[in-house]
Amino acid sequence: MFFRRVVGHHERYDGKGYPAGLAGEAIPLGARCLALADSFDTMTARRPYKEPMQISYAVKELEKGKNTQFDPYLTDVFLRLIEEGEIQVWGRGDD
Repeated sequence: MFFRRVVGHHERYDGKGYPAGLAGEAIPLGARCLALADSFDTMTARRPYKEPMQISYAVKELEKGKNTQFDPYLTDVFLRLIEEGEIQVWGRGDD
């Protein structure tokens, strides 16, 4: 079950992802959640090869990916949690 979530997080809500080209609710729920979290973390985390992006930029990118890359309902929930401060960003150097 865990494997399906990890592999499935590369799928896209519009079916243009990989490895199976799954779309919408055919993508496991855990994979759809992981896709959002991984994308947000990738954009906002400090890495040895890049500086973190601003949270406002990451939010705009998630909004742009709603209905195409990301599940629209889960995106709304994720963005609301960011707005409410329920999702904290660590390792930025400004926290």
